[in-house]
Amino acid sequence: MNLIIRHVEIMERIDQLIRLQATGSPEDCSARLGISKTKLYRIIGVMKNLNAPIEYDFSIQSYVYVEEVGFKFGFYTKENAVKKLNPFVG
Repeated sequence: MNLIIRHVEIMERIDQLIRLQATGSPEDCSARLGISKTKLYRIIGVMKNLNAPIEYDFSIQSYVYVEEVGFKFGFYTKENAVKKLNPFVG
């Protein structure tokens, strides 16, 4: 179970770095995250399988999203979800 949580935490950190366009090269990113480059590629592959539009931008030396997306993993109350989805419902 802890392995799954660790992978999700890594995905959340990768997501944050991508949004900041601060992943650096795969070598830099994997070192920053404390994982191997192979594991970084595997996790990015999983993120792509979950429809994350990730590409590597050679000009800025960072992974980027090619379109705006959100990433959220965890549980939330349905009441909050309804308010977020329907802000005009009172």
